Amino acid sequence: MYKEVLQSIKGVEVFAIISLFLFILLFVVIVFRTVKLDKKYLNKMAQLPLDSENNSQNLKGE
Repeated sequence: MYKEVLQSIKGVEVFAIISLFLFILLFVVIVFRTVKLDKKYLNKMAQLPLDSENNSQNLKGE
């Protein structure tokens, strides 16, 4: 049923090309932002779960 509906739409292949282009564009933007992140910030975020000082303060409710 869906096949006939999609075949009846003129220019339906444009939607597939646009969606593929948007996916690739979004993927490239996310990869670019990830590569450009500050290394100090990444190291700080990586150490947060392991930081015993922050963890003990959170458990005490301070």
